[in-house]
Amino acid sequence: MNDPIHILVAEDDGDINRLLCSIIKKSGYNPQPAYSGTEALLYLEQRQWSMLLLDLMLPGMTGEELLQRIDGRDDMPVIIISAKGEPQTKVSALRGGADDFITKPFDVEEVSARIDTHLRLYARITQPALPNVLRHKGLVLDQDTLSVTADGAELSLTAREFEILSLLLSAPKKVFTKSNLYERVWDEPFYGDDNTVNVHMSNLRSKLAKAAPGSEFIETVWGMGYRLKP
Repeated sequence: MNDPIHILVAEDDGDINRLLCSIIKKSGYNPQPAYSGTEALLYLEQRQWSMLLLDLMLPGMTGEELLQRIDGRDDMPVIIISAKGEPQTKVSALRGGADDFITKPFDVEEVSARIDTHLRLYARITQPALPNVLRHKGLVLDQDTLSVTADGAELSLTAREFEILSLLLSAPKKVFTKSNLYERVWDEPFYGDDNTVNVHMSNLRSKLAKAAPGSEFIETVWGMGYRLKP
């Protein structure tokens, strides 16, 4: 999570609000206090938030009402922090769109840990999917159609050659050792016999050279392994 984390704290008790904001600051995030449901809604409409900490017993608009207003928004996790700890209240809040429920009085370390956990989980859920088409210079590899072109010319690769090229394209600047390649492509432990990798790499480079005679796509980093040519 490289972008700044902004967390809205909807809590009408000044002392508790300040405590929650302090917890958030100590974790390196940016808190914004709101002391009523209507004030929180105004903030929610103004910008995108990384998370909402929400008390249920708020003036102006209750936490339950605010949760209903933002139901359907999947752009942030919502953690309820409330003294209303009855099981039915928790169930209703969680079914109403909340991601977690912490009962007051709360433990500071637990609140901090739950904030971190939900931010990590949300970051994983929302991270962009890996592209199905990988490109580098004149190379284009389509993982859906299992096709490869080099400078526009189509290649006919074996399954192992395709996997090797796909791995190199997944991290163009990385140097892959023969051990890396064997264990990732063959899915077996590498015991030092590099002949298998050498043969497949030689065949792959030969096919690339035939398809695009004027280009060199894979380079050997002596003593280390292989990578795509910058």
